[in-house]
Amino acid sequence: MLTCPICQLALDKHERTYRCPNNHSFDIAKEGYVNLHAVQHKRSKNPGDTPEAVLARRQFLSAGFYEPLKNALPAIIHQYKPSVDVLVDIGCGEGYYTTGLASVAKQVVAVDIAKSAVQIAAKADKQQHAQQGSHSNITWVVGTGAVLPVADGVVDVCTSLFSPLPVAQMIRVLCDDGLLVMATPAPAHLYEMRQALFGEVIAHTPQKFIQTLSPEFVLLGEHHIEHEFVLNRTQLGALIAMTPYAYKAKQANRQALEERDDFCTTARFCVYVFGKC
Repeated sequence: MLTCPICQLALDKHERTYRCPNNHSFDIAKEGYVNLHAVQHKRSKNPGDTPEAVLARRQFLSAGFYEPLKNALPAIIHQYKPSVDVLVDIGCGEGYYTTGLASVAKQVVAVDIAKSAVQIAAKADKQQHAQQGSHSNITWVVGTGAVLPVADGVVDVCTSLFSPLPVAQMIRVLCDDGLLVMATPAPAHLYEMRQALFGEVIAHTPQKFIQTLSPEFVLLGEHHIEHEFVLNRTQLGALIAMTPYAYKAKQANRQALEERDDFCTTARFCVYVFGKC
């Protein structure tokens, strides 16, 4: 299922190493992930989210504020494809949503360009299954969506949750009746927080993705998840730090917001399900 990022031939797993017919080999790290991000595909020394953003996102998500979305995703996928052999989660980050998706598929390949995020995800997953005496069905991979290290036509579902959409790669790896499931902020997502940071709020435009993915993908369904929550100072700071708002907002506005207690805001998400044309 995995392919060599150098020559694109199939990788076979031998104990703790993946190896292709050309003898390119990739060791499984102690945390439980494999690094398939070839040097020639890197645009920077440490691509992807910063370790600080990764830790902030993990801190915020582990408190359960986005749990309604995490719980909704497997149910949504099941509506369209009750049987899923292989699911690829593109841009898996620290694995919060991936672990939920694992309940709906026999095998999951979780890919992210940020090594620090995959390290955290793989380590946590490994520890959880060790405590339970079970085996994970998730293969954690450091890699790029631009060159997905996955074989042609073997994937039933691709997920891209707040991540880039490598259209050509998704078409390549998806089977003929494969699905693309993407989550993106709804127009008024975190409106109250954005208003405090920027004053004027520019609405998100999730429907742009319908045009972006056409004609390779056709929209099969649209789902909306919305819920309100109250944050203390620490939680609010983590939410700001994990978003692009952290560096886009004026420092004075951010500081004033982070000094507030019991801040109430509303998460609003759009989940789109596309079929491969």
